[in-house]
Amino acid sequence: MAVKKSHLPIALIVDLILVVLFTIVGHYTHSHNFEPQGLMITAWPFVAALVIAWMLSAVWDRPISPLATGAGVWAITVLIGLVIRGIIGAGGEPGMVPVSFMIVATTLNLITLVGWRIIATAVTGGSGRKRSR
Repeated sequence: MAVKKSHLPIALIVDLILVVLFTIVGHYTHSHNFEPQGLMITAWPFVAALVIAWMLSAVWDRPISPLATGAGVWAITVLIGLVIRGIIGAGGEPGMVPVSFMIVATTLNLITLVGWRIIATAVTGGSGRKRSR
C-alpha cells in the first residue's frame, strides 16, 4: 500500500503565502506601492507570529485540520502579529493599532488560514489527521 505524502510542507507553504499576501494587499492598499522595505516592515510581525503559531499549535500532528490546527494557527498568528505590530508601531504610533485593522486582520486571516484547511480536508476526504498504517 502506498504511503500518503505528508501535508506538512504544503501547509507551511500555503500558510506563509496567505500571510504574506495579506500583508502585501494591506501595504499596497495604504501606500500604493510595492517598496520592498515597506513590505518587509508590514509583513514581518505576522510572519514571525505565524512561526510562533506553528510551534505552539503542534501543526506537524494534523497540518490540515481546520479546527485542531487551523483555528489555533489563526488565533495565535493574529494575536501575536497585532501585539508585535502595536509594540513596534508599524503603520502608526507605537501602542496604537486601529480597531478597523484588528477587524480586517482577524477576519481575513480566519477566512484564509482556516478556510484553505476546510477546502483541503474536503478534497482529501479526511479529517486532516495523520494516519498510520
